[in-house]
Amino acid sequence: MQINYNLKPASERRTEQFEPAENVGFGNLRTDHMFLMDYRDGEWRDPRIVPYGPFEVAPGAIALHYGQSVFEGAKAFKHDDGEIYTFRLDKNAQRLNRSADILCIPGLDEDKQLAAINALIDVDRLWFPMQDGACLYIRPFLFATEDRLSVSPSEQYTFCVILSPSGPYYSDGFDKAIRLLISERFHRAVSGGTGASKAAGNYAASLKAGKAAAEYGAAQVLYLDANNKQIEEVGAMNHFHVRKDGTIIIPTFTDTILKSITSQSILELGELLGCEVRQETVMLDQFLADIEAGEIIEAGGFGTAAVVSPVGSYIFEDNRVVTVGDGEVGPHTRRIYQVLTDIQKGKLAAPGDWVRLVPRLAPV
Repeated sequence: MQINYNLKPASERRTEQFEPAENVGFGNLRTDHMFLMDYRDGEWRDPRIVPYGPFEVAPGAIALHYGQSVFEGAKAFKHDDGEIYTFRLDKNAQRLNRSADILCIPGLDEDKQLAAINALIDVDRLWFPMQDGACLYIRPFLFATEDRLSVSPSEQYTFCVILSPSGPYYSDGFDKAIRLLISERFHRAVSGGTGASKAAGNYAASLKAGKAAAEYGAAQVLYLDANNKQIEEVGAMNHFHVRKDGTIIIPTFTDTILKSITSQSILELGELLGCEVRQETVMLDQFLADIEAGEIIEAGGFGTAAVVSPVGSYIFEDNRVVTVGDGEVGPHTRRIYQVLTDIQKGKLAAPGDWVRLVPRLAPV
């Protein structure tokens, strides 16, 4: 893929390594450039890196009216050798195409996705924030641009990648467990829908549930299946729990659960973690009974942004509260977080090709 570099003038670009004096937060900043590619006449064309800025989109663009849009979230890290490495970016490329297929969006060759992201990171590598726990958050997305008001798949699309220099997700450290609302009113997805995709509309549909969770002092909703019998996933994460023998349980992936790349990684790290990691259908009643009996001692969520979110308690819509263990961040959860973040940062050898160097290829 031949990428056209239409960069900002050198005088308008960052010329020194970004060394923020304070935590830059997560997802707030943007780098100087973005990657763009268009789908026209049945093929992806015109790959280019241009200055970050607004799109020119027709008011009748299908994405604006019918939500034909999907996205991804990944991270890149700077290692002790001074180079930047991506983490399991191939998995994100695969998942973007699965999401696209569910929403009738043409897929984009995975190697081209990786080349696009690497090229953009290379151009804006000076934006990597030099502070402990920092990353470049990577946001690729696809959206329909055809100007048409009939309800059918678009014939025109844009693929875009933007970068966000981000500090640690937990600004105060990995020390506080969150609370989740277990709701029978709100449901994230039903079988046969878009639940297994990272569709923009899924997140729009979660906002009202998120507001309800906040009213109960909870961070997010723990969604159940449509029959309110099985645990599915948290608002923006896969759920997990730890049994007293150290076994980590993740709900079985279905077409109503988005496959977290963090979850997939943990499933492959059992030997390194020193415990069994498996998936199974998690029935709510049995889950609560096992917490009360001390059979489940820790719980949490897996996702790209936070990596691991410890859960200390659950609250119901009748205000009943169930506390997991002592309600604090447990040793198994800490171990999971430490191992995975050490792999991402190059402190611990990564399995296979999970961690890949971002080559230095950009024009001067």
